[in-house]
Amino acid sequence: MDLLLLADPSEEMIADYLKMGECFVAEIDNRIIGVYVLLPTRPQTLEMVNFAVAEKYHGKGIGKLLVMNAIETAKEMGYKTIEIGTANSSVGQLLLYQKCGFRITGIDVGFFTRHYQEEIFENGIQCTDMVRLSQDL
Repeated sequence: MDLLLLADPSEEMIADYLKMGECFVAEIDNRIIGVYVLLPTRPQTLEMVNFAVAEKYHGKGIGKLLVMNAIETAKEMGYKTIEIGTANSSVGQLLLYQKCGFRITGIDVGFFTRHYQEEIFENGIQCTDMVRLSQDL
């Protein structure tokens, strides 16, 4: 749960999508160091709704391995599209996702101010909008 909360500060939202999706983890020495959740959203479409790597392992390529694993898993499951959303302030994630083949498809203006009671800041920027990205598989 600690890693899931790094990517989404709402335990309620996490609980909701864990009921409908499938959680995948990366482990080193029997310790979970990374996590992502795949959630079916529409016919032939999966969304990666949570993605986090333990801070100790940032910059070691774990994130890219997890994103690429999510893409391969979605293909193996027979999906045609994989999507992900991240905050306007998540500059590192936006870079990573695009390097992994995702392309920006839209912006959900005001998503974080509508769905979260407390203000969220990242990289000195308030999270207000969700940047939507997708990739055809």
